Amino acid sequence: MNVHDSEQLAAIMTEAGFERTEDVNQAQVILVNTCSIREKVAQKIISQIGRYRQLKENNPDLVIGVGGCLAQHWGPSLLKKNVGVDLVFGTHALDKAPEMIRRVQKRGGAIVDTAFRAGITSLNIRPRPTNGNLQAFVTIMQGCDNFCSYCVVPNLRGKEESRPSQDIINEIKVLVAHGIKEVTLLGQNVNSYGKGLGGGIRFSDLIKSIDSIDGLERIRFTTSHPKDLTDDLINRFGKLGKLCEYIHLPFQAGSNSILERMNRGYTREDYLARVERLREVCPDIAVSSDAMVGFPGETTADFEATLEMMEIIRFDNLFSFKYSEREGTKAVSLDQKVPEKEKSRRLNLLQELQDRHTLERNKAMVGRTVGVLVEGISKNSSKDMMGRTRTNKIVNFRGSEKLHGKIVNMHITAAYLHSLRGELS
Repeated sequence: MNVHDSEQLAAIMTEAGFERTEDVNQAQVILVNTCSIREKVAQKIISQIGRYRQLKENNPDLVIGVGGCLAQHWGPSLLKKNVGVDLVFGTHALDKAPEMIRRVQKRGGAIVDTAFRAGITSLNIRPRPTNGNLQAFVTIMQGCDNFCSYCVVPNLRGKEESRPSQDIINEIKVLVAHGIKEVTLLGQNVNSYGKGLGGGIRFSDLIKSIDSIDGLERIRFTTSHPKDLTDDLINRFGKLGKLCEYIHLPFQAGSNSILERMNRGYTREDYLARVERLREVCPDIAVSSDAMVGFPGETTADFEATLEMMEIIRFDNLFSFKYSEREGTKAVSLDQKVPEKEKSRRLNLLQELQDRHTLERNKAMVGRTVGVLVEGISKNSSKDMMGRTRTNKIVNFRGSEKLHGKIVNMHITAAYLHSLRGELS
């Protein structure tokens, strides 16, 4: 989602007459789009801004702006943390960036805009596809109403707001006309799409409409909240030809007591039932997830329940993190903090287990023939091409650049932790 925000920011800057440069030393404006999910990420961002600040010694007219979640979180205090920052714009002010930059350039001083607005104009910014790109992100909603106890997103993105379905469909039609084959629908909780729009439209209805767009080959979406994963959405898998057999469904923890402390709104049993139902409807579906270790109160038994859940489900991929305290969340006040050293130990054990499961799931692909959308030259070898399966697995193979943009049948010959090897069939 942050990547797409950056694409939107670049698009609106270009439309306002700014030109992009790859040489930071030549820049007259530097904009840093930020994330505030984990403390480590925030620290890296602050260090990066500090490096950009040094450029002002040779270019006093340089404007440095900071946007996104960290800007929303810190607001005016960001000016004090980083002398040299001229502009702080929040998650609802993306479209205001060019206007604010012009004001800084003309009048000097610093500007801060972190106000939430009814009707987020930036949701309708449409980045132009880069030449040769086959995939595009499309924002369908922003904000979150769930208030998980560890998460700052509701405070930084605001309440859930969905875009009208026809706006989304029109945007995708334009993208397809520019050569896009695959779209990923974005939202903090895509499953709750449609809330507040009226007309009773659900996320499953939106996907069905998108599936009928001529020229589009594949549909993906992220992120799903398990408590809002309804049967009508599950039933779309395996029935809509363009909806890929892949879902990212964060589970966070395998212990009911920890899930309750996290305020996730579902139980371990609920989550397992949803995955079972997904696999009943679509046996080939790939499931990835998020997991957190070291949440306040997590005992050894709670952690083992997470590992046990992983053994039962055997995810195709897992994004895993140590709990990171975020100011403004309820979890900050929870007792029974887990020592940092123990968090690291648990994370290592969890990641080792997931590596085994990922390799196991990948090896199960060997001998199969699957459709692969060819994306370009492989990062591993200039002699190879690479593409992606509908289940979101990377395949490297020997082939011609003429295949770029085509869906080809691929016989999988070998499996590794992060990719597959195939031969054209």
